[in-house]
Amino acid sequence: MRYLLSTGLSILMLMSSLSGVCRSLFDTTVKPAAASPGSYCPLLKGKRVGLIINQTSSVGDSLLLDMLLIRGIKVVKIFVPEHGFRGKADAGAHVDNMIDEATKLPVLSLYGNHKKPAAEDLKDIDVMVYDLQDVGVRFYTYISTLEYCMEACAQQKKQFIVLDRPNPNGFYIDGPVLEKANKSFVGMQQIPVIYGMTAGEYARMLIGEQLFTDAALLDLQVVKCVNYDHNKKYELPVAPSPNLRNMGAVYAYPSLCFFEGTQISVGRGTAFPFQQFGSPDMAGKYTYSFTPHSGAGAKNPMYDKKECFGVLIGETPAQILKEVNGKLQLKWLIDAYKAYPQKDMFFTDFFTKLAGTEQLKSQIEKGEKESTIRQSWQKDLKIFKATRKKYLLYKDFR
Repeated sequence: MRYLLSTGLSILMLMSSLSGVCRSLFDTTVKPAAASPGSYCPLLKGKRVGLIINQTSSVGDSLLLDMLLIRGIKVVKIFVPEHGFRGKADAGAHVDNMIDEATKLPVLSLYGNHKKPAAEDLKDIDVMVYDLQDVGVRFYTYISTLEYCMEACAQQKKQFIVLDRPNPNGFYIDGPVLEKANKSFVGMQQIPVIYGMTAGEYARMLIGEQLFTDAALLDLQVVKCVNYDHNKKYELPVAPSPNLRNMGAVYAYPSLCFFEGTQISVGRGTAFPFQQFGSPDMAGKYTYSFTPHSGAGAKNPMYDKKECFGVLIGETPAQILKEVNGKLQLKWLIDAYKAYPQKDMFFTDFFTKLAGTEQLKSQIEKGEKESTIRQSWQKDLKIFKATRKKYLLYKDFR
């Protein structure tokens, strides 16, 4: 019997699939922990289970929820992060609590004003299971949801299990390290923009370094991925959010998301979100252009129906990997700042939250070279790398 995989959801997952990429880039033997139910179902037998999941919590054409119910696991509640249960909500959009029609289970949103489960939410739960596909970037909010849920479970003495998934950007570490003064939901810990850890490794670090209240009290167990290490490229089978539609966008996201804190569009409302950037105010500076339109996953996008001039950094994963070149690239941000006519209007307050430091904005405004800016990160990166190394579960990148 199938509990959740309706025809509509199957179509959604098919539409969300990251297709049309060069298969030779990816190691197809890598599997998420959820693909090994024999490794975790015995841990859940006879327990009341809460799931932290969304549309990425799948193996092939089966969702984790479906797999557990079929095996007689007592799931009592579902918790969902930013973008909601089906992964269709816009970034920052309000996500309502609901009852899942197929299973009649309550679905609680962990976004907006309810980022951390309350004691009442957990009273009928013995163990929480986290299975979300992250993209390995500090300001992608799934690791913030992970931390809040871990803290809640520690305080309420609930067991916490992470079904680990590969980090598609786990093959390098780069970017400024967040400063405590700039802590927010898009950056809760003092880590670089690209931190090179899976959710399971990151969870181990949160506990080992005592990075949240009552961390030492949490009963954490991580179920490992199959055949993964940090040298391997992993193709996400389902889009993690509406505007990261393919692996090219996933690879460009760490560098281009900085534009979300500026007056520059990242192509929401187009065929290539997070693969291009532009603004109507840069006409004459760039010849390439695109025009955003409101639609699913991009309601009222920046510069809706206005022609934006900028750069398409690549259409395929191979093209974008070559452009990114294993680094957090600042060249596009610096070039756009130089091209933008109103320098004093270029940055918004959100930029510092994304950067995690006020220094990056200041460095760009002063016209510092990218090499000089990159050098300013190195001391903090060295400290982070030494800490990270203690919590790795997989072979590190070369």
